[in-house]
Amino acid sequence: MNIQFKKGVLELCVLSLLARRDYYGYEIADALEGGVAIAEGSVYPLLRRLRDDGLVDTYLKESAEGPPRKYYRITEAGGAACRALAAEWREFVAAVARITEEAHDEA
Repeated sequence: MNIQFKKGVLELCVLSLLARRDYYGYEIADALEGGVAIAEGSVYPLLRRLRDDGLVDTYLKESAEGPPRKYYRITEAGGAACRALAAEWREFVAAVARITEEAHDEA
């Protein structure tokens, strides 16, 4: 899949995951890798930016497998941003589908 497509929807994907439940960083990277094949190294800078922008916040939680883990949770502002991005995404996908379907119908 085109890397620019992936980068364009990474924020929406991360916020959508966090809208379901809290995740620690590796879990987010793992979930994205399985769905949109994003490298783990792309996720952490985005999480930092989302935190700096007030769209997510963090907390530490003890782990049975080692040191405490930093969990991310969506904020109220993050939920609003997620809903807005999802609406924009649906409109964009529908527009692209119309254009590409028309091109194939004409061929």
